[in-house]
Amino acid sequence: QVQLVESGGGLVQAGGSLRLSCSASGRTFSNYYMGWFRRAPGKEREFVALITRTGFSTYTDSVKGRFTISRDNAKNTVYLQMNRLKPEDTAVYYCATRTGSYSQAGYDYDNWGQGTQVTVSS
Repeated sequence: QVQLVESGGGLVQAGGSLRLSCSASGRTFSNYYMGWFRRAPGKEREFVALITRTGFSTYTDSVKGRFTISRDNAKNTVYLQMNRLKPEDTAVYYCATRTGSYSQAGYDYDNWGQGTQVTVSS
């Protein structure tokens, strides 16, 4: 079982930036796809970004050009740099691991962190 711990959330004004981190336990971090998801109040959980084992990344359309996902396998950590934040980015952000093939579906992910709150004020 992989333990994931997110950090870096907070309150920021629209147009600001935050960097989320997700630290993973275990020695097989480099084998995982790593995903970021979010759940806004009253909404379903949605895919935000993922990064493959080899560093290929993909994003949901609403964050393309503003968010960047990256990973440091030596530190067992994945990051989500969020720039030009908008009020609609307000949500709890979760990181998750996947050991299978490429997927943006949350139900395909095996381990989840507890989430970190991001609030963007207008």
